[in-house]
Order: sequence, then C-alpha cells, then structure tokens
Amino acid sequence: MTHTHHALDYVELSVADVAEAKAFYSAAFGWAFNDYGPGYAGILSPDGAREVGGLAGSASRSPGGGPLVLLYSDDLDGTVDAVLAAGGRVTAPPYGFPGGRRFHFADPSGNELGVWSTG
Repeated sequence: MTHTHHALDYVELSVADVAEAKAFYSAAFGWAFNDYGPGYAGILSPDGAREVGGLAGSASRSPGGGPLVLLYSDDLDGTVDAVLAAGGRVTAPPYGFPGGRRFHFADPSGNELGVWSTG
C-alpha cells in the first residue's frame, strides 16, 4: 500500500445512515467496505487492496455536510506547520484513529480538508 506525500488520497462521504449508504453503494456500484462500527465504513478500492474513501455517519459528518477530501502526509506535524505558515487555519488538531493520525484545516477561502498519516 503506497501513498504519495501531499496528494489527494481519500474522500469521506457524509451520510445520514451508514448501513443504508453501504447498501446503496454496494448495489449501485458493487463497492465493498471495511466496517468500523455503526458510524463509519471504509470504502475499498476495486481490487480490495486499500481504502480509498469512507462513509461517515451523522455523528462524524463534515461541517459543511459534503465530502471531506483527505491528503496524505509523510510528516503530519510538518504539514500542520506548513498549513499554518501558508495562512491556513487548523480546525481539528492532530488526533489518532485506527489507521494512524490526522488533522483538519481550512484554507483561506474556508474549504475544509483533512490530512492523514500512518504514523
């Protein structure tokens, strides 16, 4: 599983009901999932080798209610520093999750994105 530093890497879709969304995307597109409880399911790549996105239940929905684009970083803390130095605003400081760590930020136009790292 390879990821590219600072590249678009993962997209989370905000959904009202994870089970319903899984049923829809499975039936419509043949998607498969990794389950992380009732509030989150990872979307598997077509070859099943890695996750390319996720379905986030209402408790973890993005503030705007739309998709949350995630970038990958080889150095999460360095990326936090780079975002701040470039004029971005950290909206959720780094936190751990089952796959590593991540943080969220807003760009100068107010777009919210996330950045994650395996370490």
